[in-house]
Amino acid sequence: MLAGLQYQILMHIAPRVPENVCTGSAYRNRSKLETLLGADLLNRLRGKTVVDFGCGEGLEAIELAGRGAARVIGIDIRESCLQAARRNAAAAGVAERCTFARYTEERADYIVSIDSFEHFRNPAGILGRMAKLLKPQGEVLAAFGPTWYHPLGGHLFSVFPWCHLMFSQEALIRWRANFHSDGATRFTNTDGGLNRMTIRRFERLVAASPFELASLELAPIRRLRHLHNRLTREFTTAVVRCRLTTRIAP
Repeated sequence: MLAGLQYQILMHIAPRVPENVCTGSAYRNRSKLETLLGADLLNRLRGKTVVDFGCGEGLEAIELAGRGAARVIGIDIRESCLQAARRNAAAAGVAERCTFARYTEERADYIVSIDSFEHFRNPAGILGRMAKLLKPQGEVLAAFGPTWYHPLGGHLFSVFPWCHLMFSQEALIRWRANFHSDGATRFTNTDGGLNRMTIRRFERLVAASPFELASLELAPIRRLRHLHNRLTREFTTAVVRCRLTTRIAP
């Protein structure tokens, strides 16, 4: 009964797909890779073999190739995205240095993962796969967000700030079914998926993985930067940036 009432409220507030929710507009006319990872880190990738884990339609992989990476392997489970990525790489003239596939066994100097860790259905398993794909001394460079407690951490489901925390999964999925016909029944099996990743959960996943955090930066939401601290970080962090290195056995 409560889910039904919540559904009616959602349909009243948002009878159509919300616009401007996590659209990436913050990176308009800017390099997303450089903004998230920084020019110094990107310069390390010149002449290297790089895996773009969760590559989507290949935009970051193409930029990596254009910035001098010797070889870029884009990994994604969505065949439609892989096909689009191949077309995009050909149009950009870097197809000979970019490969797009669901899986690879080729080892890389670096793994880059942009806006993916909040979507992986099994993030612990993904960290294990990443460890097997890295050469010795290799690193994972990851940036992702918004995380679950961010005002828009529900992505499409964030009809208004923190809506995804106030309404039940049942009501939100039912509301979404008016615009998507993929039959999803949970956040995790929507197109793209949402695993409710928090900063604390990510730290625990890394601690239990073959990796350790070489660096962790929590970029605050600009308007909430004065409130950003250890206690409020889950609600006031815009982007999580990190470097992961393979844990050295004692």
